[in-house]
Amino acid sequence: MIKSAQRAVPKIGRGVAPATKSRNLEPMKRTVLLSACALIGAAAIAQNKAPLPPLPGPQAVPAPAADTGQPYAPQTILPGGIVMPLFPPNSPYLKADKVHVPEVYNMSQTVHGRINSIVSIHNPSIEVHLVDKSINTGTAVIVIAGGGHRTLNVGGESADFVPFFYNYGINTVILRNRLRADGYVAEVDAVHDAQQAVRVVRAYAKEWGIDPARIGVMGFSAGAELAAPAAVLYEDWDKKNNDPSDPFAGISSRPDFAGIIYPGPTPFARNRTAPPIPKDVPPAFIVCGSAGDQGHAVWALEYYQAMLYAGVPNVEMHLYGNGRHPGDPLPDGSRMSGGLTDRNNIPYGTWQYRFIDWARDLGFLQKPGVETKAAKDVAAYVANPPRPYGQGRGGAGRGGQPGAPGSAPATAAPAPAAPAGPGRGN
Repeated sequence: MIKSAQRAVPKIGRGVAPATKSRNLEPMKRTVLLSACALIGAAAIAQNKAPLPPLPGPQAVPAPAADTGQPYAPQTILPGGIVMPLFPPNSPYLKADKVHVPEVYNMSQTVHGRINSIVSIHNPSIEVHLVDKSINTGTAVIVIAGGGHRTLNVGGESADFVPFFYNYGINTVILRNRLRADGYVAEVDAVHDAQQAVRVVRAYAKEWGIDPARIGVMGFSAGAELAAPAAVLYEDWDKKNNDPSDPFAGISSRPDFAGIIYPGPTPFARNRTAPPIPKDVPPAFIVCGSAGDQGHAVWALEYYQAMLYAGVPNVEMHLYGNGRHPGDPLPDGSRMSGGLTDRNNIPYGTWQYRFIDWARDLGFLQKPGVETKAAKDVAAYVANPPRPYGQGRGGAGRGGQPGAPGSAPATAAPAPAAPAGPGRGN
């Protein structure tokens, strides 16, 4: 009897009784069952759930005006712009058989409402964007986009500057100039557009809260091919357009400063006859990549060298060692961007802040109505022009430096030869 009782006692440490094991599994089974039910329920709800509402389309997408048979009415690129044609409809500078033809917009495929570029420009115009009176410096920059004279890249080299300049109290004027691709001579017709733009802005400066002594031009690539001649050929344009019947007669087309950004050929390019440099030539800010954009860098140097030999004050140049021309291929398979873009966080992507430093140094960011340092320095240069470089005291050079070719400050010295071939523009 005792042995039988002992055999009935379970041995401790040899596992768990079946009943105990079953009780331990029951909570796990319930959890799995509940999870499965939840998944089935979620699937059922998803099948019966109403779909998301459709995405709305973009609003206020800009579009060209229609062809009415009358001179084309340019439309705003950005909201709030004041658009004004540069010439009257009967102007001899316009093509009467083309002035009615609408512009054509190349819209961004990823940013709704953004105009990347414009072609078919036959009625050139300006679009004025003003800043709030509380921060207004009175300074206005006429921005001239590039595009190789084939297109006008108003997105990255015009429209983007409106909010950027606004932060510094600078008014922005977007120029829509005529293009070589549309049958115009860029060196003539497009340059005339830039020169006339300065006159129009200056004529309405009071109405727009702009200081008439603080109107500058800033051109990019092919646009710099307009800004550079506008900065040196204004006397001739003003003389040719001084008829009393011209409402802008007597209004100077001289810009008060010039921004020459990764330029194409300027009037001082090696294959051109350099014009005389006016006594009151405006100061200039020049930017370009260096060896990575060799052709444009040489064109930038040619303009800078002409001003340097003439002793023109306040001409500043930045050549960035790491930098290519907008659109050029990069080692990673992408392409160099332009305008205000960061350029993958390289110093070249900060050039615009160097321009702001330069403009501030010359007094263009002061309150309007105050004479700028730039204006004072120009007046001093006119009143007391420096001796021609190489004709200083001591013979052939100034301060022991070898003399440069050329004999007068109003004549540009020969610049280093540029690489052969036409400019790409931008």
